[in-house]
Amino acid sequence: MSSPSATLTVWAASWLAGRSAPDDVLDALRAWAQRQTVAAGDPVTGGHTGLPWAAEETADISRGAGIMVLLKLIREAMSGPEAQLRLVLPVSGDVRGLPVGTEFAAAATEAGEGLYVGSLGGDGTGLVPVWTDDDSLQWRVYATPIPLTVEPEMPLGEAEYTMRQAVREAADALQQLQTTRVDDAGGPSPRDLIEDELAAYSQHQYPDSLPLRARRILDTADQVAAILTVAERAPASAPTSATAIAAQESLLRPLWNAIRSARLAAVHART
Repeated sequence: MSSPSATLTVWAASWLAGRSAPDDVLDALRAWAQRQTVAAGDPVTGGHTGLPWAAEETADISRGAGIMVLLKLIREAMSGPEAQLRLVLPVSGDVRGLPVGTEFAAAATEAGEGLYVGSLGGDGTGLVPVWTDDDSLQWRVYATPIPLTVEPEMPLGEAEYTMRQAVREAADALQQLQTTRVDDAGGPSPRDLIEDELAAYSQHQYPDSLPLRARRILDTADQVAAILTVAERAPASAPTSATAIAAQESLLRPLWNAIRSARLAAVHART
């Protein structure tokens, strides 16, 4: 699993469907951080929910409620007609699926992840995880309008094929960026670095209710992401000019975009 928001989305959906217990959801979240709290993302939401407000400049893990509150908030937001639980993975320049101009959209874009709960076209709840330090996670809650329509997802068959192709393309990109060379200091090889990345992803489990094909897609997306992460940070690939930076971005960005689309399709898959 690639992010706390993805974990919460799939496990909360399983819980709402009666296929997982509340403790299963909380245990899955704690795999990301043992210390987690819930706080209002802005004063208005704090006034509506009674949650403490953790201002960005004074983010403090102690200023927040326990994560059991997340389940209460999600249950309440799902009580409306045709309510949905949706993961968002925005990046700068591509904020599809977000209610543009809202506090939630700004926070989710900065974090690169989030989820919203509620009926399409109505008022709902947005959730964004914020790391307050290396070991502590705080879920920021936002009262937010829910988009009127949902962006169509990539079909699972297309997502699976795209990820299989992306594995080869990512490996080619890694080689093209010359990260296969082990440095003179005898550091770990790119293969070892990729294995480390995959080991971190594998600590997070899927609920049994998630379709098998969706799990395969998520696993392959993690593999591609691990290769790209190593390609971006390996010393041999560090670009030294504006032209080189642009070339590296043009090489890797389409693959990151494909990963995002595939992950969204898989997370929102239902049996």
